[in-house]
Formats: sequence, C-alpha cells, structure tokens
Amino acid sequence: MSFPLRNSNFIINTLLILITPLLFIISTSPTTTSSSPFPINVWPKPTTFRWPHPRRALLLSPAFSISSPNHRHLAAAATRYLRLIHTEHHRPLVPPPAALVNASAAPLQALSVHVSDLTAPLAHGADESYSLTVPAGGGAARLTARTVWGAMRGLETFSQLVWGDPSAVAVGVDIEDSPDYGHRGVMLDTSRNYYPVEDILRTIAAMSANKLNVFHWHITDSHSFPLVVPSEPELAAKGSYGSDMVYTPDDVKRIVEFGFDHGVRVVPEIDSPAHTGSWAEAYPDIVTCANKFWWPAGAKWEDRFASEPGTGQLNPLKPNTYKVLRNLINDVVRLFPEPFFHAGADEINPNCWKSDPTVHSFLSNGGTLSQLLEIFVNKTLPEVVSRNKTVVYWEDVLLSDVVKVDSKFLPKESVVLQTWNNGHNNTKRIVSSGYRVIVSSAEFYYLDCGHGDFLGNNSASDDQSGSTTGNGGSWCGPFKTWQVIYNYDIDYGLSEEEKRLVLGGEVALWSEQADGTVLDSRVWPRASAMAETLWSGNRDESGKKRYAEATDRLNEWRSRMVRRGVGAEPIQPLWCVRNTGMCNTVNVA
Repeated sequence: MSFPLRNSNFIINTLLILITPLLFIISTSPTTTSSSPFPINVWPKPTTFRWPHPRRALLLSPAFSISSPNHRHLAAAATRYLRLIHTEHHRPLVPPPAALVNASAAPLQALSVHVSDLTAPLAHGADESYSLTVPAGGGAARLTARTVWGAMRGLETFSQLVWGDPSAVAVGVDIEDSPDYGHRGVMLDTSRNYYPVEDILRTIAAMSANKLNVFHWHITDSHSFPLVVPSEPELAAKGSYGSDMVYTPDDVKRIVEFGFDHGVRVVPEIDSPAHTGSWAEAYPDIVTCANKFWWPAGAKWEDRFASEPGTGQLNPLKPNTYKVLRNLINDVVRLFPEPFFHAGADEINPNCWKSDPTVHSFLSNGGTLSQLLEIFVNKTLPEVVSRNKTVVYWEDVLLSDVVKVDSKFLPKESVVLQTWNNGHNNTKRIVSSGYRVIVSSAEFYYLDCGHGDFLGNNSASDDQSGSTTGNGGSWCGPFKTWQVIYNYDIDYGLSEEEKRLVLGGEVALWSEQADGTVLDSRVWPRASAMAETLWSGNRDESGKKRYAEATDRLNEWRSRMVRRGVGAEPIQPLWCVRNTGMCNTVNVA
C-alpha cells in the first residue's frame, strides 16, 4: 500500500537503520496451533491464525506477482499491494531467529486472489471475510473471499506477512478472518479547521491498512462551509475560509474513488439544523442567531446561543430553509454514492431559536421547541429517505433533555442513531428503544479530548491548586489513551438481542485544536486500538483482556505505519520493545 506521504520527518526513523533487514515481530491470534516466541504480527489480529511447526519463512521471488479477478477497485488494490510488497522492506523492531528464513528453498512466486461475488456493493453489511493460505513449499499463496472488500482485507494481511531486504514471507500459514462489527470508522471534522485533500487521502489509506471501513466526513459546521455544492454555490463561496480551503466536486470524486479503491466508505455529514452559522453568509434569512456572541456575559449556561463559539441554527419555519436543503441534499446524494447520509441534528440551543421573531411568535401561540424540531425532521427526513438513503442522526434527536422529537417521527427502518454522551448508558437507551446504533462515546472514543480549552480570556486555567489538571483542561478530558480505547466494550451491559443493534463504532476527531499538522499523531495509533477491538475483539480465547500482549504488537504496527508515511505517535520507548517484559507493571494497586 502506498500512502500519500507526509513530511519526511514522519518517515525517517534513524533507529531502524541499525537493525538487520531480516527482523521479525511477534503476534499470536485468538486461535493458533502451537506456542512460539516468534509469532507473526498482523494488525488487527486475525480471528483464526495457524502457523504449525516447524515455523518457516521463504524468500519472496523478485518476480512475485498477484493475480486477481477483473474488477476496477480490486485491480487498483492488487497493483498497490504488489508495489508495497516489493518495495516496503519492513524492518521489525525485534530480530527473529537467524534460521527462520530458508534462503536455499524455492521462493514464493505468486498470490492468487479468488472472489465469488464481484457485484457486492461497498455498504454496511458487506461480507469482509477472507481465507489466506501461504504454502510451506513455495509456489503460490491463495486468497479467497466472497467479496472484493474481503479480498482487500486479505491483501493487507498478506502484506504484513512480508518483511526484510531481500523480502521474506511467512509460509505454512493458514488464516480464516472476519470482523466482529460491520461499521468501523473514523470521524473527521473539516469545518473548524480545514484539511487538504492529501491529508484525507492519507487518513483513508491508513484506515484501510487497519481494516477500518468508514470515513465519516463531518464536512460543514457553523465555522465554515467548505463543500462546493453545484446548485448552491454561494454556501461555499461565502461560508468557507477561502477559495483555497474548499472541497470541489472533483475533490469529492477523488476522495470517494480513493475510498472505493481502499474498501473505505465515505459517509457525508451535513449537520443541521444546529451548527449552521456558516450558512448565514449566503442565506442570512434562514439562520437564527447567526454571528452572536455564543455565551453573553452574565447569562446562565442554559441561555447560551451555542455550545461553543460559532452560532447559528436553521429556522424550521422559513420555506426557503427547505428549498436550500432540498438542493443541498440532492447534490450531496449525487456526490456521495454511500447508502448512509448523516444529518446531524445535535446540540440545539433553545435561546438561538427563541431570539428569532418568527420562532418567538410560534412559541407564544403554544408551540414548543421540540415541535419545531419535529417540523424540521418531518420535512427533511423524507427528502433523504426518498433517495434510498439511511439517515444517521446524533443521539440528541431522541435523547436530549431539552429539544428532541418523539420516536414516532424516527422510523427505525430508515434511521440510525450515533451516540456520543454518557458511555454505556446512552448506548443502552438507544438499543432498548429498538434503534440501530453507532458508538462514539466521548468518554472513550473522542480523540480531541485532553488538549486543553480553546477559548481565550479564560481564567479557569489560572489555578495554582492543580485541580484542573486531571481533565486536561477540556470538557471531555482526560486524554483518551490507546489503552482506554482498547479496553472499551461497546456492547457492555446489553442483552444478546440488543447487541445485534450495535452496528459498530467510530473514533472522532473534532478540530477546534487540530489540523493537518497534527492529524496523524492525534488519530494513530489510537484508532488502531479501536480497529482491533472491533475486528477481532480485545480478549483472548480464555476471555481475558489482551491489552498486555497487545502493547508490543501495537509498538510494531505503529513502527510499520510510520515507515508507510503515517506520523503515528509512539506509545513507548524503543527500549521497552528491545527488553521484553521490563516495562510491564508487577505491583498493581
């Protein structure tokens, strides 16, 4: 796999050049046939992995090839992986036994890929299972999958069996693999700060390498409207940060196509009716409380105009609101062939609506804020559903204590809810109501937490007692470590019937304090931790959490990602990997 490259500072690892080319790292899987101190590192860990005795590796033929069925996206993946396999020359952090590679035997010549269903679309529920056999006697390895998307997962696994210069590959290997959850994603906010297209492509490539399959693109918000919508060009022309910080239809096409080539769905989010202050630059008549100071001095928290600086909410009582939305929805559906359409509907602030004369009159005549939201949902949800889309809303639309809609307005067959508050409790509330859920609990999966408060003129941090340090100075602190993410059980406390409604999860990077300069280190390798838990779980076959043995494997995988051009942050000193067990904790309170 070739990642769009960052600055070379992220790629160069001077320590690695000291290591022999034939290094090999350790990883077992939930099912193995024998124990060994030198198992293979595949991340995320496969469901079933067999490498019987005697464990062996062969050189890879200089003429090694990949044959695959005629399919546009699979062909692109096969070409990409063939190039990666020939050029990566991965140098693991811990050397293998010198006798592991049988250099005198015939090398492995090829990988043949077989897919039984070339027509299965890239959508939720797509079969991503695969089987991979690498024969001990050389010849050709065999990868079989039901779908193109499963074959891509198998190609990634094969690439991780290859290391060294000249390239060697583990042989005598049998893998049967499939994910626990069908929805495994990363959410990126590109409104608060803009990310160039190359940053997004690199993120999607890294997601594919981690067997993540959903890029949730929170494109617009109150801060900027960077998406160029052909039928409503003024939204981006006036609402973006500038003409050099927009995503054109060609940019979107490139990102979506790149996603298909990597087996990653691109799910657009156009958040409304709140979080729409940027729309007011083009359409001030349909946005309430735009450009007001978000929390007036002396006002109670519940009387704020927005949950953070950047005010504005669409007015559900203005006919032009729905004309603009109809055009917008129509264009977004054309730009994104993805079956899910994320419509937001979170964090409605009553005072923003109340400040508008038409809304004030509606409320004075007996109307309620929740009825306002119901009017909005009843007019916009059918617009999306009629275009054969499933609508995703943030949980607020059903669970908010302030403004929400009755469940009768949210048909379970066409609505999915995404939870972000109160951890397991809100997941339970959603599924017990019969809705499918995507889990993004801020307590576990918000990657921006713990980096401080972005608000200026705030004396809260001038506290010499240190009482504010525990939360990292942010509302959702502390920082969510990879261990916290790895140990999170997204279906905790649910019945078997309720568990079936959990589609999966997403880590989320909100961008108040992030842009392309820190993107990689904020996301990776913490998203890798979620990737493994949603693919094959976080427990071994005995039911014990496996975070301890995952540490060395994640160290190795992080190193490999860095060599592939992803600036993933380190999780330990290299010394820990080189001195097995010396960084473990023995005395635990």
